[in-house]
Amino acid sequence: MNENEKLIHRLYSGLEEQDYETMTSCYHPNAVFRDAVFDLKSKQEIAGMWTMLCKGAKEFEFHFDQVWADEETGKARLKAKYLFSQTNRMVHNNINARFRFKDGLIIEHIDSFDFRKWSRQALGLQGFLLGWSSFLQKKVQQQALNNMKAYIPHR
Repeated sequence: MNENEKLIHRLYSGLEEQDYETMTSCYHPNAVFRDAVFDLKSKQEIAGMWTMLCKGAKEFEFHFDQVWADEETGKARLKAKYLFSQTNRMVHNNINARFRFKDGLIIEHIDSFDFRKWSRQALGLQGFLLGWSSFLQKKVQQQALNNMKAYIPHR
């Protein structure tokens, strides 16, 4: 296992333990993170996201595999199961993670998952009816960003 594969393992072992400090330590100071909900432009915002998700986790199960990395890029496959706190609905999310590395840390992290499937599980009827729409996705993004702001560490 090379150093970047070890870094991915450290990141997701931290998530299994809900250890947001270990997770945050895996990111470069200029790191960015993107998925269907978050578009984060700094390590501080990434730290806020992981802190919020770890502290708010309920009935959380997580598994990762197919970790691969070379000197510049990497990837992993994730399976997360959790109780979505806003609706108390169970979510099973399959995620493909892609990484770029710089100076031994993650500089770019992009997670891909089926937002429509996620919204049906997390939001119920509203997600079933509107999960395809950019309106619902923007609403979820705004709510997540507002919730995350309380967790962003100050410099």
